[in-house]
Amino acid sequence: MAEAIAVENIVKTFPGVLANDKISFSVEQGEIRAIVGENGAGKTTLMKILYGLHKPDSGTVRVKGKEVKLSNARDAIALGIGMVHQHFMLVPSFTLAQNIVLGVEPKKSLLVDEEALEESVQEISEKYGLAVNVNKLAMDASVGEQQRAEILKALYRGADILILDEPTAVLTDMETEDLFVMLRRLAEAGKTILFISHKLREVLAISDNTTVMRSGKVVGTVKTSETDDCELAEMMVGRETIGGRIRQIAECGQPVLQVENISVLDSRDLMAVRNVNLELHCGEILGVGGVDGNGQEEFVEAIMGLRPILNGRILVEGNEIQNQSTREIREAGVAYIPSDRYRSGIAMEALVWENLVAGEYYRPPYSKGFSFVWKEINEAADSLVEKFQVSTPGLNVQTGNLSGGNIQRLIAGRELGSNKARVVIASQPTRGIDIAGTEAIRQMLLEYAERGAGVILLSADLDEVLALSDRVVVFYAGRLYDAGYWDDDIRRRVGQLMTGGEGGCNDEIIP
Repeated sequence: MAEAIAVENIVKTFPGVLANDKISFSVEQGEIRAIVGENGAGKTTLMKILYGLHKPDSGTVRVKGKEVKLSNARDAIALGIGMVHQHFMLVPSFTLAQNIVLGVEPKKSLLVDEEALEESVQEISEKYGLAVNVNKLAMDASVGEQQRAEILKALYRGADILILDEPTAVLTDMETEDLFVMLRRLAEAGKTILFISHKLREVLAISDNTTVMRSGKVVGTVKTSETDDCELAEMMVGRETIGGRIRQIAECGQPVLQVENISVLDSRDLMAVRNVNLELHCGEILGVGGVDGNGQEEFVEAIMGLRPILNGRILVEGNEIQNQSTREIREAGVAYIPSDRYRSGIAMEALVWENLVAGEYYRPPYSKGFSFVWKEINEAADSLVEKFQVSTPGLNVQTGNLSGGNIQRLIAGRELGSNKARVVIASQPTRGIDIAGTEAIRQMLLEYAERGAGVILLSADLDEVLALSDRVVVFYAGRLYDAGYWDDDIRRRVGQLMTGGEGGCNDEIIP
């Protein structure tokens, strides 16, 4: 096959950081090439160079055998390169169709031809098997729909080389399988895919070849069918990593969180959670599965005081919290890692130390009277940065300048570092995190459960849910169903419940 895209001796530096160190590899037309490596390995920087968002300090890029200069994304698009970013680039108030064609809208005279717009989006949606509701506003679309819209946006512009940065980070197993069907179809049609992911099982399932990066360098490229997850993980981090089932089912104690018959509306005033009951016990890790958009997010926001409930009660250690503020709920012993780190997890413009003490700054030991106790703040922030391996030039850096993975580490450190929580709600806690960071956060969740706290784990990564959970429940159409305790058949039961299928454990939970 002909060469589709290649890089040779690419070097890129930022102040104090050598992000790419003489990177070289080539990818053939019609190939699905996985690019893997831990956070900070230089993957995203390299992909941004290929999309014209960064200029290399030295080295060359070739597209279809010809050396090219990429000054901006427009140059890349003109050369048939499309990129789907890990964090979506959609205009919330536009429909999905309007987002997909933004900047290249079909015109009738001087006006946008709305009918042609919708027809063209519907056509490309059906062509590639990526279903979207063309008239739905991006702000109202599920994460999965937004993901599909981003991919369609690149394809609409005629991308022959498609860069996907963590494309499955927000997808369930079934959505991921659908995506892989589409990617294989694209590859068979001659399109080239660069697939960046931390999920080695998915890399093994979808890619033809895998390039491993570490510390800004290429460690090697292997034929995917001739390797396995253990070898790739060792190439990535230089050591063996944990995998598979890592939780031993434990004896659980008294209920620490009780949710009694709650109903919750979504942002469109539609019923998102329907009369849900749930008990979480001391020492228990409860996994929550479900296709995105079935009420999980509204359920968690209701517990945290971020969304009102229509009816029912929520109790932490026997005390009602449903009418309390988020601060009061946190003070009652509830820690929260939100699914959207940028919208709910941090203040982007705040400094690193400010975000690290955001939940405790107003009381001792961090404040005394109307003044901060800087010694305590600095010591605590330094300790969390070290413990959770947050890569930052310092505590006085704007948090929004950190990588997504390091922001996630920061949030996890703030929420889990104090050892005070009696209930931990972890929503997508390892999304976009490298292997070492994933291991650290998972181990911290295990330790909380072993100390007697209750942990609710919501994750689009079913492997993660099954690796950590004692028991699994599933949201479907706003209702909660019990898949039961972990055993060899749990994956099948969860899969059936996630699609509304008839399974062995599909009764609504009634404590």
